[in-house]
Amino acid sequence: MRKKIQKVIGIVLLLLSTHYAFSQNKIVVFQSDFGLKDGAVSAMKGVATGVSPDLKLYDLTHEIPAYNIWEAAFRLQQTVPYWPAGTVFVSVVDPGVGTSRKSVVLKTNTGQFIVTPDNGTLTLVAASLGIAEIREIDEAVNRRKDSQQSYTFHGRDVYAYTGARLAAGAISFEQVGPVLPKKVVSIPYQQAVLEGGTLKGNISILDIQYGNIWTNISAELFNQLHPQYGDILHVTFFHNGKKVYQGDAPYSQTFGAVPKGKPLGYLNSLLQLSFALNEGSFANTYHIGSGSEWSVQVTLSHKK
Repeated sequence: MRKKIQKVIGIVLLLLSTHYAFSQNKIVVFQSDFGLKDGAVSAMKGVATGVSPDLKLYDLTHEIPAYNIWEAAFRLQQTVPYWPAGTVFVSVVDPGVGTSRKSVVLKTNTGQFIVTPDNGTLTLVAASLGIAEIREIDEAVNRRKDSQQSYTFHGRDVYAYTGARLAAGAISFEQVGPVLPKKVVSIPYQQAVLEGGTLKGNISILDIQYGNIWTNISAELFNQLHPQYGDILHVTFFHNGKKVYQGDAPYSQTFGAVPKGKPLGYLNSLLQLSFALNEGSFANTYHIGSGSEWSVQVTLSHKK
């Protein structure tokens, strides 16, 4: 009997320690479309520091194009998996601030928390990491003191405040607010599929510094075509279903595998099929964009 009791106690302690680690690692990562030209980001960090000066505050980016919910969704997908369980992300790209859109905290299946408006920002993380639980922020409790008259800066008054309190352990995840169904507002897009030898996908984002085109076609899916370096990729890019570009590019391991200015296909740092011009901007040269309305089709010809 004693051994059984000790075993049960051990399990309970393990669960408690796991929960503690998930909700109180004191890390907050901020993302917004605010830019750094004014004091908005500083105000959010000031609120967080006021909750607890022991918090570790980091930036994902504040250069999301204004109102671009899709890019906010992608940057979360790109970044969240690399942070430890218990990290709290505060993502504020909120063109509907003050409207009836819900303010939520999503806990991923890998243990990170995302504090954000439920406006499409969670589209990709929910699909890739899964939803362990999602709660609506109870603003009667989780709102900065004396901010009830402010309707246009929930990033400071609700999200930074709630995220900081969660990260600091001032509140538990359960104290955020009521549980919601495991479903988020999702932006429709072309998911990556292989149909009859043709890969179809979405242009998730541009590697903005260099103008490379990143798709959501994973290496795992691409490898079903059994590609070899030097094989020719026939690629077509579409915007709202209209063809914008069609051309060929060799599948390459490095940019230097082709002459300067020539196209290539490659696997990017996220192991997704991408396209580039060696030392040139594919996006600028061929007027390619990214987002939910951009799609791609790829077929492959094996070299002889």
